[in-house]
Amino acid sequence: MKKLFDKVSHSASSSVTKIYSTSFSLATKMLSPAIRQDIYNIYGFVRLADEIVDSFHQYDKEALLNRLTRDLEEALKENISLNPILNSFQETVTKYNIDKDFIDAFMNSMRLDLNKSVYLSEEEYKRYIYGSADVVGLMCLKVFVNGDEEKFNELKDSAMSLGSAFQKINFLRDLKADHDELERSYFPHTNLNAFDEQSKNNIIKDIERDLQYAYEGIIKLPVEARFGVYMAYRYYKQLLKKLYRIPAIEIKNTRIRIPNHKKLYLLTRSYVKYKILL
Repeated sequence: MKKLFDKVSHSASSSVTKIYSTSFSLATKMLSPAIRQDIYNIYGFVRLADEIVDSFHQYDKEALLNRLTRDLEEALKENISLNPILNSFQETVTKYNIDKDFIDAFMNSMRLDLNKSVYLSEEEYKRYIYGSADVVGLMCLKVFVNGDEEKFNELKDSAMSLGSAFQKINFLRDLKADHDELERSYFPHTNLNAFDEQSKNNIIKDIERDLQYAYEGIIKLPVEARFGVYMAYRYYKQLLKKLYRIPAIEIKNTRIRIPNHKKLYLLTRSYVKYKILL
C-alpha cells in the first residue's frame, strides 16, 4: 500500500533531520504540525546530497551524485521513488509546486563542491550561496505560505537573506573542517592562512546585515511557521555572537558549537522574546 510506504518515507526524512541536526530539528518541532513533515522532507533531501559531496570520501562522489540526480529526475517525473528520502521530497515538491529551478540550482552548487575549492570573486561566492542555501529557504517558504504567490513574492528576498546568513555562519563555524579536511575556501578576498580579527569582523558584519533583513520577513510569516523560523534565527544569531567573542585563531583551529543544554535554554528564551516582540 502506497500510504504505508509514504509513512516509511516520512519517517526516514524525519530521522535524517533529527540525527544530523539537533538545532534544525528543534526549530522544526516548533512549526505547526500541518507543515512540519514537509520541512523534514526538504531537509532530508538537501542533507542527502550534501553528505555525498562532504562525507563519502571513500566512494566515487561524482558517480553517487549523478545517480542521485537521475533518481531525483525520475521521482519528480513519476511522483514516486523507491528511495524513501526522494519519495517524501517529491511529494512536497508536487504538493506546493516548488520551482524546479530551485532544485536545479541546489544540485548545481552541490556539484561545484566535487571539484571547486576556492571562491575568488563575490560573484562566484554569491552564486554558490544562492544554490546551496538561498533556494532551500525559498523551498521552505513555498511550504510556509501554502501556495500564496503574493505572500511568497513579498517574503522571498528575506527568505534568501536568512538562507545566506545561515550558510555564512556555517562557513565561519566550519572554517577548520572546510579548509583542512575538504580543502575549501568559500570567503572571497580572505586569506585563511592569515585569518585575523579584521577578516573575521568583516564577515560578521556582512552576516549581521543578512540577519537584519531576514528578521523583517520573519515577523510577516504566517503564524504556522513564524515561531519555528524565529527559533532557528535566534539559534544562529546566538552562534554568531559566540563566534564574535572567540578569537579568529581559535575559529580557524576549532569547530564552534552550542551545547544541547544551551539550545534548550535558548528555546525558552526565544519563546519569551517571541511573545514580547511578535
